[in-house]
Amino acid sequence: MTTITTPVTEDLLHGHLDVERTGRGLLPHRLPARARRQVPDEQLAMAESQPSGVRLAFRTRATAITLHAVPTKRAYPGVREVPDGVYDLLVDGALTAQATVPGGNLRTVDLATGRFDLTEGPSGSARFTGLPARDKTVEIWLPHTETTELITLETDAPLAALPAGARKRWVHHGSSISHGSNATHPTGTWPALVANGAGLDLVNLGFGGGALLDPFTARTIRDTPADLISLKLGINLVNTDVMRLRALTPAVHGFLDTVREGHPTTPLIVVSPLLCPIHEDTPGPLAPDFSTGTLRFRATGDPAERAAGRLTLTVIREQLARIVAERRADGDPALHHLDGRALYGEPDHDVHPLPDGLHPSPEAHRLIAERFAALALTAGGPLAP
Repeated sequence: MTTITTPVTEDLLHGHLDVERTGRGLLPHRLPARARRQVPDEQLAMAESQPSGVRLAFRTRATAITLHAVPTKRAYPGVREVPDGVYDLLVDGALTAQATVPGGNLRTVDLATGRFDLTEGPSGSARFTGLPARDKTVEIWLPHTETTELITLETDAPLAALPAGARKRWVHHGSSISHGSNATHPTGTWPALVANGAGLDLVNLGFGGGALLDPFTARTIRDTPADLISLKLGINLVNTDVMRLRALTPAVHGFLDTVREGHPTTPLIVVSPLLCPIHEDTPGPLAPDFSTGTLRFRATGDPAERAAGRLTLTVIREQLARIVAERRADGDPALHHLDGRALYGEPDHDVHPLPDGLHPSPEAHRLIAERFAALALTAGGPLAP
Protein backbone atom coordinates (compact mmCIF):
# COMPACT_ATOMS: atom_id res chain seq x y z
CA MET A 1 0.00 0.00 0.00
CA THR A 2 1.32 3.42 -1.00
CA THR A 3 1.56 5.94 1.82
CA ILE A 4 1.45 9.64 1.02
CA THR A 5 2.80 12.07 3.62
CA THR A 6 1.34 15.57 3.51
CA PRO A 7 2.57 18.34 5.84
CA VAL A 8 -0.31 20.09 7.56
CA THR A 9 -0.60 23.57 6.06
CA GLU A 10 -3.02 26.38 6.78
CA ASP A 11 -5.10 25.77 3.66
CA LEU A 12 -6.24 22.47 5.20
CA LEU A 13 -7.60 24.25 8.30
CA HIS A 14 -11.04 25.74 8.88
CA GLY A 15 -12.51 27.49 11.94
CA HIS A 16 -9.24 29.13 13.02
CA LEU A 17 -8.13 32.76 12.81
CA ASP A 18 -4.35 32.38 12.88
CA VAL A 19 -1.57 29.80 12.91
CA GLU A 20 1.77 29.67 14.67
CA ARG A 21 4.69 27.63 13.42
CA THR A 22 6.31 25.91 16.39
CA GLY A 23 9.41 23.77 16.53
CA ARG A 24 7.29 20.68 15.94
CA GLY A 25 4.32 21.68 13.83
CA LEU A 26 1.50 24.06 13.04
CA LEU A 27 -0.48 25.41 16.01
CA PRO A 28 -3.94 26.83 15.17
CA HIS A 29 -5.15 29.83 17.17
CA ARG A 30 -8.62 31.27 17.65
CA LEU A 31 -7.34 34.80 18.27
CA PRO A 32 -4.99 36.63 15.87
CA ALA A 33 -1.47 37.51 16.93
CA ARG A 34 -2.31 41.16 17.63
CA ALA A 35 -5.05 40.12 20.06
CA ARG A 36 -2.86 37.46 21.68
CA ARG A 37 -0.28 40.10 22.53
CA GLN A 38 -2.96 41.82 24.63
CA VAL A 39 -4.16 38.71 26.48
CA PRO A 40 -3.69 39.44 30.20
CA ASP A 41 -3.72 35.95 31.74
CA GLU A 42 -2.67 32.35 31.15
CA GLN A 43 -6.24 31.04 31.36
CA LEU A 44 -7.32 32.91 28.23
CA ALA A 45 -4.01 32.18 26.50
CA MET A 46 -4.66 28.48 27.08
CA ALA A 47 -8.31 28.68 26.08
CA GLU A 48 -7.80 30.45 22.75
CA SER A 49 -5.12 27.93 21.76
CA GLN A 50 -7.52 25.04 22.37
CA PRO A 51 -9.05 24.46 18.93
CA SER A 52 -12.77 24.32 19.68
CA GLY A 53 -14.50 24.26 16.30
CA VAL A 54 -11.22 24.01 14.36
CA ARG A 55 -11.02 21.19 11.84
CA LEU A 56 -8.95 19.84 8.97
CA ALA A 57 -11.02 19.52 5.78
CA PHE A 58 -10.11 17.95 2.44
CA ARG A 59 -11.31 15.77 -0.44
CA THR A 60 -9.80 12.30 -0.81
CA ARG A 61 -10.43 8.67 -1.75
CA ALA A 62 -8.26 7.49 1.16
CA THR A 63 -9.50 4.59 3.26
CA ALA A 64 -6.78 5.05 5.92
CA ILE A 65 -5.73 8.38 7.42
CA THR A 66 -3.18 9.02 10.16
CA LEU A 67 -2.73 12.43 11.77
CA HIS A 68 0.55 13.07 13.58
CA ALA A 69 0.29 15.75 16.26
CA VAL A 70 1.51 17.00 19.62
CA PRO A 71 -1.40 17.44 22.02
CA THR A 72 -1.13 19.47 25.20
CA LYS A 73 -3.20 17.73 27.83
CA ARG A 74 -4.37 19.11 31.16
CA ALA A 75 -4.15 18.02 34.77
CA TYR A 76 -5.73 19.63 37.83
CA PRO A 77 -4.30 18.72 41.25
CA GLY A 78 -7.04 17.26 43.42
CA VAL A 79 -9.29 16.51 40.46
CA ARG A 80 -9.77 13.17 38.72
CA GLU A 81 -7.69 12.59 35.61
CA VAL A 82 -8.83 14.49 32.53
CA PRO A 83 -9.52 12.05 29.67
CA ASP A 84 -7.56 12.37 26.45
CA GLY A 85 -9.03 14.70 23.86
CA VAL A 86 -11.07 13.13 21.07
CA TYR A 87 -10.55 13.64 17.32
CA ASP A 88 -13.83 13.33 15.40
CA LEU A 89 -13.62 12.24 11.75
CA LEU A 90 -16.61 13.13 9.58
CA VAL A 91 -17.25 11.74 6.10
CA ASP A 92 -19.53 13.96 4.01
CA GLY A 93 -20.79 15.53 7.24
CA ALA A 94 -21.48 12.29 9.15
CA LEU A 95 -19.49 11.32 12.25
CA THR A 96 -17.71 8.15 11.12
CA ALA A 97 -14.76 7.51 13.44
CA GLN A 98 -13.06 8.79 16.58
CA ALA A 99 -9.51 8.52 17.92
CA THR A 100 -7.16 9.94 20.52
CA VAL A 101 -3.47 10.83 20.40
CA PRO A 102 -1.26 9.33 23.13
CA GLY A 103 1.68 11.19 24.60
CA GLY A 104 2.06 14.92 24.24
CA ASN A 105 2.72 17.78 26.63
CA LEU A 106 1.09 18.13 30.04
CA ARG A 107 -0.16 21.48 31.38
CA THR A 108 -0.84 21.36 35.13
CA VAL A 109 -3.31 23.97 36.35
CA ASP A 110 -3.73 24.60 40.07
CA LEU A 111 -7.30 25.83 40.49
CA ALA A 112 -6.59 27.08 44.01
CA THR A 113 -3.55 29.24 43.16
CA GLY A 114 -3.99 29.83 39.42
CA ARG A 115 -0.50 28.50 38.69
CA PHE A 116 0.23 26.94 35.27
CA ASP A 117 3.14 24.52 34.68
CA LEU A 118 4.05 22.87 31.36
CA THR A 119 5.96 19.59 30.91
CA GLU A 120 6.90 18.71 27.32
CA GLY A 121 6.28 15.23 25.92
CA PRO A 122 6.45 13.27 22.65
CA SER A 123 4.24 13.52 19.58
CA GLY A 124 1.64 10.86 18.82
CA SER A 125 -0.80 9.73 16.16
CA ALA A 126 -4.53 9.37 15.59
CA ARG A 127 -5.29 6.64 13.04
CA PHE A 128 -8.55 6.13 11.16
CA THR A 129 -9.09 3.06 8.95
CA GLY A 130 -11.89 1.39 7.05
CA LEU A 131 -13.13 4.61 5.47
CA PRO A 132 -15.31 4.45 2.33
CA ALA A 133 -13.27 3.86 -0.84
CA ARG A 134 -14.80 6.73 -2.82
CA ASP A 135 -14.23 10.40 -3.38
CA LYS A 136 -15.48 12.18 -0.26
CA THR A 137 -15.14 15.20 1.98
CA VAL A 138 -13.26 14.38 5.18
CA GLU A 139 -13.19 16.63 8.23
CA ILE A 140 -11.10 15.95 11.32
CA TRP A 141 -12.39 18.06 14.20
CA LEU A 142 -9.61 18.69 16.71
CA PRO A 143 -10.09 18.16 20.47
CA HIS A 144 -11.95 21.21 21.76
CA THR A 145 -10.05 21.45 25.06
CA GLU A 146 -6.61 20.17 24.04
CA THR A 147 -4.07 22.51 22.44
CA THR A 148 -2.84 20.69 19.32
CA GLU A 149 0.29 21.15 17.22
CA LEU A 150 -0.33 19.53 13.82
CA ILE A 151 2.56 17.82 12.02
CA THR A 152 1.61 15.64 9.03
CA LEU A 153 -1.18 13.58 7.50
CA GLU A 154 -0.48 10.11 6.12
CA THR A 155 -3.03 8.74 3.62
CA ASP A 156 -3.28 5.90 1.11
CA ALA A 157 -4.58 8.27 -1.58
CA PRO A 158 -3.95 11.93 -2.46
CA LEU A 159 -5.87 14.68 -0.72
CA ALA A 160 -6.91 18.16 -1.81
CA ALA A 161 -7.76 21.09 0.45
CA LEU A 162 -11.33 22.41 0.40
CA PRO A 163 -11.77 26.04 -0.64
CA ALA A 164 -13.15 28.40 1.99
CA GLY A 165 -16.37 30.34 1.52
CA ALA A 166 -18.67 27.56 0.34
CA ARG A 167 -20.95 27.95 3.38
CA LYS A 168 -22.25 30.89 5.35
CA ARG A 169 -19.86 31.77 8.15
CA TRP A 170 -21.19 31.93 11.71
CA VAL A 171 -18.95 33.71 14.23
CA HIS A 172 -19.95 32.91 17.81
CA HIS A 173 -18.44 34.29 21.01
CA GLY A 174 -19.12 32.99 24.49
CA SER A 175 -17.78 31.42 27.67
CA SER A 176 -16.67 27.90 28.61
CA ILE A 177 -20.14 26.58 27.78
CA SER A 178 -19.65 27.73 24.18
CA HIS A 179 -16.06 26.49 24.31
CA GLY A 180 -17.51 23.06 25.08
CA SER A 181 -16.95 22.30 28.77
CA ASN A 182 -18.37 18.86 29.70
CA ALA A 183 -18.96 17.95 26.04
CA THR A 184 -17.24 14.60 25.45
CA HIS A 185 -16.07 15.19 21.87
CA PRO A 186 -15.54 18.20 19.58
CA THR A 187 -18.67 17.84 17.42
CA GLY A 188 -20.69 17.39 20.61
CA THR A 189 -20.33 21.01 21.75
CA TRP A 190 -23.52 22.96 21.28
CA PRO A 191 -22.06 25.40 18.68
CA ALA A 192 -20.66 22.49 16.63
CA LEU A 193 -24.02 20.68 16.79
CA VAL A 194 -25.78 23.82 15.56
CA ALA A 195 -23.27 24.49 12.79
CA ASN A 196 -23.22 20.94 11.45
CA GLY A 197 -27.00 20.67 11.63
CA ALA A 198 -27.49 23.94 9.73
CA GLY A 199 -24.58 23.62 7.30
CA LEU A 200 -22.73 26.66 8.66
CA ASP A 201 -19.00 27.41 8.63
CA LEU A 202 -18.33 27.82 12.36
CA VAL A 203 -15.74 30.12 13.90
CA ASN A 204 -16.09 29.42 17.61
CA LEU A 205 -14.73 32.20 19.83
CA GLY A 206 -16.02 30.56 22.99
CA PHE A 207 -13.23 30.87 25.56
CA GLY A 208 -13.31 29.12 28.93
CA GLY A 209 -13.35 31.92 31.51
CA GLY A 210 -12.73 34.51 28.79
CA ALA A 211 -16.05 36.11 27.75
CA LEU A 212 -15.27 39.37 29.53
CA LEU A 213 -16.12 42.06 26.96
CA ASP A 214 -12.43 42.39 26.14
CA PRO A 215 -11.83 45.05 23.46
CA PHE A 216 -9.37 42.80 21.58
CA THR A 217 -12.11 40.16 21.24
CA ALA A 218 -14.53 42.75 19.87
CA ARG A 219 -11.89 43.91 17.37
CA THR A 220 -11.28 40.29 16.36
CA ILE A 221 -14.98 39.81 15.57
CA ARG A 222 -15.05 43.17 13.80
CA ASP A 223 -12.21 42.12 11.52
CA THR A 224 -13.42 38.54 10.83
CA PRO A 225 -15.67 37.97 7.80
CA ALA A 226 -19.08 36.81 9.02
CA ASP A 227 -22.57 36.20 7.68
CA LEU A 228 -24.07 35.61 11.13
CA ILE A 229 -22.84 36.69 14.58
CA SER A 230 -23.91 35.64 18.07
CA LEU A 231 -22.59 36.89 21.40
CA LYS A 232 -23.37 34.90 24.53
CA LEU A 233 -22.51 37.23 27.39
CA GLY A 234 -22.73 37.38 31.15
CA ILE A 235 -21.66 34.32 33.12
CA ASN A 236 -17.92 35.13 33.15
CA LEU A 237 -18.60 38.70 34.22
CA VAL A 238 -20.22 37.27 37.35
CA ASN A 239 -17.94 34.38 38.19
CA THR A 240 -14.74 36.42 37.78
CA ASP A 241 -16.25 39.43 39.59
CA VAL A 242 -14.33 41.80 37.30
CA MET A 243 -17.00 44.45 36.85
CA ARG A 244 -19.73 46.40 38.62
CA LEU A 245 -23.10 47.50 37.29
CA ARG A 246 -21.89 51.03 36.51
CA ALA A 247 -19.33 49.65 34.05
CA LEU A 248 -21.51 46.97 32.47
CA THR A 249 -23.78 49.03 30.22
CA PRO A 250 -21.07 51.18 28.57
CA ALA A 251 -18.85 48.10 28.20
CA VAL A 252 -21.60 46.21 26.35
CA HIS A 253 -22.30 49.26 24.17
CA GLY A 254 -18.60 49.62 23.41
CA PHE A 255 -18.29 45.93 22.49
CA LEU A 256 -21.29 46.15 20.15
CA ASP A 257 -20.08 49.45 18.66
CA THR A 258 -16.75 47.85 17.78
CA VAL A 259 -18.34 44.77 16.22
CA ARG A 260 -20.69 46.99 14.21
CA GLU A 261 -17.73 48.94 12.79
CA GLY A 262 -16.93 45.87 10.70
CA HIS A 263 -20.41 44.38 10.42
CA PRO A 264 -22.91 47.26 10.33
CA THR A 265 -25.84 45.20 9.00
CA THR A 266 -24.88 41.58 9.71
CA PRO A 267 -27.56 39.69 11.68
CA LEU A 268 -26.35 39.72 15.29
CA ILE A 269 -27.97 38.13 18.33
CA VAL A 270 -27.04 38.82 21.95
CA VAL A 271 -27.76 35.81 24.17
CA SER A 272 -28.01 36.36 27.92
CA PRO A 273 -26.85 33.71 30.43
CA LEU A 274 -28.32 30.25 30.71
CA LEU A 275 -29.77 29.30 34.06
CA CYS A 276 -27.05 28.72 36.66
CA PRO A 277 -28.54 28.50 40.17
CA ILE A 278 -25.35 29.30 42.06
CA HIS A 279 -25.12 32.71 40.35
CA GLU A 280 -28.73 33.68 39.73
CA ASP A 281 -28.79 36.02 42.73
CA THR A 282 -25.35 35.51 44.26
CA PRO A 283 -22.33 37.46 42.97
CA GLY A 284 -18.91 35.98 42.33
CA PRO A 285 -16.11 35.35 42.46
CA LEU A 286 -16.35 31.64 41.75
CA ALA A 287 -14.36 29.13 43.79
CA PRO A 288 -13.63 25.42 43.29
CA ASP A 289 -15.20 23.13 45.87
CA PHE A 290 -13.75 19.67 46.52
CA SER A 291 -15.78 18.92 49.65
CA THR A 292 -17.81 16.20 47.92
CA GLY A 293 -14.74 14.41 46.56
CA THR A 294 -15.27 15.73 43.04
CA LEU A 295 -14.88 19.16 41.50
CA ARG A 296 -17.85 21.47 41.86
CA PHE A 297 -18.07 25.26 41.90
CA ARG A 298 -19.63 27.69 44.34
CA ALA A 299 -20.31 31.41 44.36
CA THR A 300 -18.54 33.24 47.18
CA GLY A 301 -20.16 36.69 46.93
CA ASP A 302 -22.75 38.22 49.25
CA PRO A 303 -26.24 38.64 47.72
CA ALA A 304 -26.72 41.76 49.85
CA GLU A 305 -23.99 43.50 47.82
CA ARG A 306 -26.16 43.62 44.72
CA ALA A 307 -27.34 46.96 46.03
CA ALA A 308 -23.77 48.21 45.71
CA GLY A 309 -23.53 47.14 42.07
CA ARG A 310 -22.21 43.59 42.34
CA LEU A 311 -23.37 41.59 39.32
CA THR A 312 -25.55 38.49 39.25
CA LEU A 313 -27.10 36.65 36.33
CA THR A 314 -30.49 38.17 37.09
CA VAL A 315 -29.04 41.68 36.92
CA ILE A 316 -27.13 40.98 33.70
CA ARG A 317 -30.16 39.52 31.94
CA GLU A 318 -32.16 42.65 32.77
CA GLN A 319 -29.40 44.93 31.49
CA LEU A 320 -28.78 43.03 28.25
CA ALA A 321 -32.48 42.98 27.42
CA ARG A 322 -32.68 46.73 28.08
CA ILE A 323 -29.58 47.53 26.01
CA VAL A 324 -30.74 45.55 22.97
CA ALA A 325 -34.48 46.19 23.10
CA GLU A 326 -34.55 49.79 24.33
CA ARG A 327 -31.23 51.50 23.73
CA ARG A 328 -30.11 50.13 20.34
CA ALA A 329 -33.04 48.48 18.56
CA ASP A 330 -34.36 51.57 16.75
CA GLY A 331 -31.08 52.20 14.98
CA ASP A 332 -30.06 48.58 14.44
CA PRO A 333 -32.84 46.38 13.02
CA ALA A 334 -30.41 43.46 12.55
CA LEU A 335 -29.64 43.33 16.29
CA HIS A 336 -31.63 40.82 18.36
CA HIS A 337 -31.84 39.52 21.92
CA LEU A 338 -32.43 36.02 23.26
CA ASP A 339 -32.96 35.19 26.93
CA GLY A 340 -30.55 32.35 27.69
CA ARG A 341 -33.12 30.62 29.88
CA ALA A 342 -35.02 29.80 26.68
CA LEU A 343 -32.06 27.56 25.83
CA TYR A 344 -31.61 26.12 29.33
CA GLY A 345 -33.97 27.09 32.15
CA GLU A 346 -35.40 25.78 35.41
CA PRO A 347 -37.36 22.84 33.92
CA ASP A 348 -34.24 21.77 32.03
CA HIS A 349 -32.12 21.96 35.17
CA ASP A 350 -34.51 19.54 36.86
CA VAL A 351 -33.95 16.99 34.07
CA HIS A 352 -30.32 17.76 33.17
CA PRO A 353 -28.67 19.34 36.25
CA LEU A 354 -25.27 20.99 35.85
CA PRO A 355 -22.78 18.24 36.85
CA ASP A 356 -20.32 20.64 38.46
CA GLY A 357 -22.81 23.38 39.30
CA LEU A 358 -21.61 25.51 36.36
CA HIS A 359 -21.35 23.65 33.04
CA PRO A 360 -24.03 21.68 31.16
CA SER A 361 -23.88 17.93 30.60
CA PRO A 362 -23.41 16.41 27.12
CA GLU A 363 -27.19 15.87 26.98
CA ALA A 364 -27.76 19.52 27.84
CA HIS A 365 -25.35 20.60 25.07
CA ARG A 366 -27.64 18.77 22.61
CA LEU A 367 -30.70 20.42 24.13
CA ILE A 368 -29.14 23.90 23.92
CA ALA A 369 -28.19 23.28 20.28
CA GLU A 370 -31.72 22.18 19.38
CA ARG A 371 -33.25 25.19 21.10
CA PHE A 372 -30.82 27.68 19.54
CA ALA A 373 -31.39 26.28 16.06
CA ALA A 374 -35.16 26.43 16.52
CA LEU A 375 -35.22 29.95 17.97
CA ALA A 376 -32.48 31.62 15.92
CA LEU A 377 -32.03 29.76 12.64
CA THR A 378 -35.43 28.55 11.47
CA ALA A 379 -37.47 30.58 8.99
CA GLY A 380 -38.26 33.96 10.50
CA GLY A 381 -35.56 33.60 13.17
CA PRO A 382 -33.07 36.43 13.73
CA LEU A 383 -30.17 34.50 12.19
CA ALA A 384 -32.12 32.56 9.57
CA PRO A 385 -29.64 31.96 6.67
